[in-house]
Amino acid sequence: MHSIHIEVSADVRAALDAHRPVVALESTIISHGMPFPENLEVALAVEQVIRENGAVPATIALLNGVPHVGMTRDQIEVLARAGRTVTKCSRRDLPYVIAKKLHGATTVSATMELAHMCGIEVFATGGIGGVHRGAETSWDISTDLKEFSRTPVMVVSAGAKAILDLPKTLEYLETEGVLVLGYRTSEFPAFYTPSSGLALSHRADTPDEIAAMHIASRSLGSPAGMLVANPIPAEHAMDKQVIDTAIARALADASAQGIVGKEVTPFLLARLCDITEKSSLTANIALVKNNARLGALVAVSLAAQRAAAAPAH
Repeated sequence: MHSIHIEVSADVRAALDAHRPVVALESTIISHGMPFPENLEVALAVEQVIRENGAVPATIALLNGVPHVGMTRDQIEVLARAGRTVTKCSRRDLPYVIAKKLHGATTVSATMELAHMCGIEVFATGGIGGVHRGAETSWDISTDLKEFSRTPVMVVSAGAKAILDLPKTLEYLETEGVLVLGYRTSEFPAFYTPSSGLALSHRADTPDEIAAMHIASRSLGSPAGMLVANPIPAEHAMDKQVIDTAIARALADASAQGIVGKEVTPFLLARLCDITEKSSLTANIALVKNNARLGALVAVSLAAQRAAAAPAH
């Protein structure tokens, strides 16, 4: 079996070789999730949060068809300036973008796959994709959910994006045997708000507990990843009525304009930014940084627990 060439940055490679903590980051948030220059500023700030908490950041994207795991500032700026002209890559799009030698921004599913190929076990993002509202007729379900069932990467997020059908998203993950773990919460967060009213069966209150559960999952040989649901900090959360009203307006606009498929989420996020006069963007930035911090702390604990369990030479 031939494997594709993945360009792993020197600092990420050194960390992986030394079994030091690494946290993967996706790139769709750069190209499709936020406008320039906020996208560049946030991408660099999130990497810095990971470094400050003891881990090495590995932003993942494709440049001229080559997957990159760990990127320079200049490479990140290329994606940030190009914005939505960059191909949005889920798992299914990777062969196309590689063969056509295009730039590609990775979604959760593609980031999980490329991170796993390089041996990275922890990935921090904003919110995962999921079951879209109206999926009972449209069948619009993000491949992110299927990826969790087959790729053993831990994903730290503020739940699923609030524009989605959260109850159906949780049901799908349960059906696929994916552990959804609330961090210091017993309910599924709703991205812009800490609470969705949806109870979770399992929670963890420390990064050490999360790392131990991941190690247990790997020792069982499970092919599935894990979703760590990390609520947005209360001081950055939006008013539930305000964001719910804005989401309803954005969904109506998407329907009226015939927006479908992979363009739905970027359209809705941009529309929410307009409707809320950037309040949703401010909240999004805060929760991404919060997830990056927790991802780094879990990665540090994971490396420490593995080192402690390793046989002495």
